[in-house]
Amino acid sequence: MYVLYSALLAVFLLVTVPYWLLQMMRHGKYRAGLRQRVGSVPQHLTALGGKPAIWLHAVSVGEVVAVSAVVEALQRKFPSYRVVVSTTTDTGQKLAAHRFGTENVFHFPLDFAFAIRPYLEALRPALVVIAETEFWPNFLRLARRSGASIAVINCRISDRSLPGYKRFYFWLPKVLDNVDLFLAQTEEDRRRLMEIGAPEARISVSGNLKFDVAPPPSPAIVGSLRESFIQSGVGPVLVCGSTLEDEEGALLSAFRNILANHPKAVMILAPRHPERFVAVGELVEKLGFRMLRRSLWSGESPAGGVFLVDSIGELAALYSLATVAFVGGSLVPRGGHNILEPALCGVAVVTGNHYENFREIVNYFRQRNAVRVVGVAELPLVFIELIENQNARETLGRNALAALEFQRGATSRTVNALEELMSKGSV
Repeated sequence: MYVLYSALLAVFLLVTVPYWLLQMMRHGKYRAGLRQRVGSVPQHLTALGGKPAIWLHAVSVGEVVAVSAVVEALQRKFPSYRVVVSTTTDTGQKLAAHRFGTENVFHFPLDFAFAIRPYLEALRPALVVIAETEFWPNFLRLARRSGASIAVINCRISDRSLPGYKRFYFWLPKVLDNVDLFLAQTEEDRRRLMEIGAPEARISVSGNLKFDVAPPPSPAIVGSLRESFIQSGVGPVLVCGSTLEDEEGALLSAFRNILANHPKAVMILAPRHPERFVAVGELVEKLGFRMLRRSLWSGESPAGGVFLVDSIGELAALYSLATVAFVGGSLVPRGGHNILEPALCGVAVVTGNHYENFREIVNYFRQRNAVRVVGVAELPLVFIELIENQNARETLGRNALAALEFQRGATSRTVNALEELMSKGSV
């Protein structure tokens, strides 16, 4: 079965080569780390100084943020091991390099034996930790054969992915049998893991690591913008983060309504994908808004206009400037994005009604009056309501912080479980 899977994966990659090449040429995506992805181990990983490794894989930015405290805890608890982190996306790679050091970070290899084996031989991992749901069959099989213990942490099975997993039930239990430990976010995720074939005895519920994320360090841009806002009397500030195509138009329309009564209002707009920065900027200008780009900003006041965040890694801290924060990927059927980053700042959070990928978090916050969920039609009215009603706005922010505090503890439970797994493996 693994041979057939590898053959089908190879055919898929060959058929889709034009797409990958187009993405490389148009947006520069996937070009970085290409050699690493096909099995060329970077030099900084081959010089481990005799230390075996703990290999943690985090797909993109959200997973890197979620596992940061786990990485730091593993580094403290196991000083005789080198903790290395792989990512799939370029944005995840940049953030991981910033947080853990370039020398400890690399691109995850393609799921072929020829690409995976060089890493297993170079790293000699005693423990492989996978964040959320990266069930790569060849990787799991070869990592297990190498002698490594394998854990999947912060595991969730989304509404969108569950039917796909079920289609492969004839084989998936064999793949998942390579995993020694599953740490699910919720009881529902635990049930779904069993439903797709994970051994019940190996599944525990540890909570969601994202609830434990600390407020991000504040980059210089946040202080500079805050000072500019104070000096020029800017306000209110609408921060719209992780927006996707077909969302910016509705948000800008709602912002126009805000400007009618608040001419010094500012929208801080942060598209989800860097390759869309130019297109979003063109849309803002086409609709007649004054716009300042973060990459070109030299201190002038953005009052009455749009501040386009064409940078990576600053959005989480920029939420602290918000009068009201909106989390994108949710006005269109794309599953939503993480509302915890603005919640950490204690600001009023609004998100769209397509939040399937974060259903537990959003529903938990809704039950505690800690988030507002809206459709496109309601968006302008909700923004105006929260801007005009200080009590309602501050109540949302306080409730969000309280909801976060109540759920903390997933990191310590995760680290304790990994420490126990290491001891069982006689590491």
